[in-house]
Amino acid sequence: MTRWLIPLLPALLLLAGCSYRYYADPLTPLNEAEQGENKSVADDGTVTHTQGRLEVGLRPMTDEELNRQFSSFSMDGADSRNPYTFGNSTYFRTGETPQRFTVFRATISNYQYPKVYLDPERVYITTSNGRKYYALTREQLWIYYHRYVGGGHGGGDPGMSGNAHHVWKERDGILRSTMFPDLPVFSAQEAEGYLVFRPLAPDVEELTVHIPGLVVRYDFRGDPAEMVDIAMRFEREIGRVYPDGSRVATSE
Repeated sequence: MTRWLIPLLPALLLLAGCSYRYYADPLTPLNEAEQGENKSVADDGTVTHTQGRLEVGLRPMTDEELNRQFSSFSMDGADSRNPYTFGNSTYFRTGETPQRFTVFRATISNYQYPKVYLDPERVYITTSNGRKYYALTREQLWIYYHRYVGGGHGGGDPGMSGNAHHVWKERDGILRSTMFPDLPVFSAQEAEGYLVFRPLAPDVEELTVHIPGLVVRYDFRGDPAEMVDIAMRFEREIGRVYPDGSRVATSE
């Protein structure tokens, strides 16, 4: 039996030496020249579309930023009350924190039109390698937390402990107050909130966030009369991490 293993040892050692895991750096905006007309890029990573005195901005959020914002709700690992991240939990061996969602901070500053409207449910992501992600609604997050994280039961259902229901109520309170509001933004008003997507696949290097049908004018019946489609582009470095800690970017 041993003699059969001897010829395989070099191959096994080579295979062990080639083991790796994927990594992905935080999203950053492409430069202004690649964003298209009426776009500007700020130092903090916000891409802003400007139309007169109307401004629509998007900024990718890191888990570290979201944990700091909700610091008192991010200390119980995967059971943290922070609905956007896994809190301070880490993978065994690597010590890295998994990503629960992809989150963008959206802002609207309207000093141009009587009323504008961004439908958060219509926002979606396309990627350079053909993937597509739609913004998650609060109802979908409700299903995620009740059916999957909550062990298959909704709040108040048989089998759902009082503590689990309390955890959900805290998470839901944060979602209600911080997700981008599904409401019109009137003249001289501003609005902000988070747009939430599934975590990006490890092979996603470049993406475009699409805001279709932003309503900027209404007719006398109150129906949309003029709409604008907005697209903003972001990228990140992806690659492989080897057992010795070295990183090799996919683009190299």
